[in-house]
Amino acid sequence: HCLPPSSQIYPIHLPRETRTRRALLICNIEFEHLSRRDGAEVDVEGMMKLLEGLGYVVDVHRNLTSQGMATVMKDFVNCKEHWTSDSTFLVFMSHGVRAGLCGTKSKDETTDILSVDTIYEKFNNKCCRALLGKPKVVIIQSCRGGKVGSVMVSDSADPAVPTPGSAHAIPAGLEDDAICEVHLESDFGTLHSSTPDTVSWRSSVTGSLFIQHLIEQFRNHACNSDLQEIFRKVQYSFGKFPQQLPSQERTTMLRKFYLFPGH
Repeated sequence: HCLPPSSQIYPIHLPRETRTRRALLICNIEFEHLSRRDGAEVDVEGMMKLLEGLGYVVDVHRNLTSQGMATVMKDFVNCKEHWTSDSTFLVFMSHGVRAGLCGTKSKDETTDILSVDTIYEKFNNKCCRALLGKPKVVIIQSCRGGKVGSVMVSDSADPAVPTPGSAHAIPAGLEDDAICEVHLESDFGTLHSSTPDTVSWRSSVTGSLFIQHLIEQFRNHACNSDLQEIFRKVQYSFGKFPQQLPSQERTTMLRKFYLFPGH
């Protein structure tokens, strides 16, 4: 049964004057044991300008430990403005490892690491009722390991045929007396700067490649494309840079998110 077209698009809070969009931006630049992330301030300025142009008031925090990042997220979750907002952006920029984002006291892959899972746990529908059913856009700029994301391929190589996984049986519908049952985690749209285990590239002068491309695609297409189409355009823009490819992950959007519907 097809839903009517309007119900497949996230509702936008109007009139704009009563809308209180908020965004969170955390950027770690200075570290006690790791190298300084030169050029990251350019990313902060660019993302702030972009988000403000999209109608968000941006909470900016710099140079936090993993615990500090968790605390800032908890405070942001409780921001009363989310009740009269229609969405949020959560932007994280730091050094990173496969397991997550580095806090300012990080020494290696296990010390002072914020697990990416923590982001989803803080903003899921149990912990953040004010954003229930509203798009939560997660942008993560960090390395996820030390590998370069490219590989040399031969034109004659036969692609391996994937074996289809066994289909999981769907349990029979159950009924209970719950007043309202919702997904624990939904309405997230996430774009990570690189695929797992690979590095993300940053210029000390112009900032991160990923953030540069992201800002450009949002500026050019937010007026007429939905979020996941913009994400795809960002990914496509890396087509001629095989060392890095942004990755859409843990995306649970049930509808299309247009920042400016009706244009």
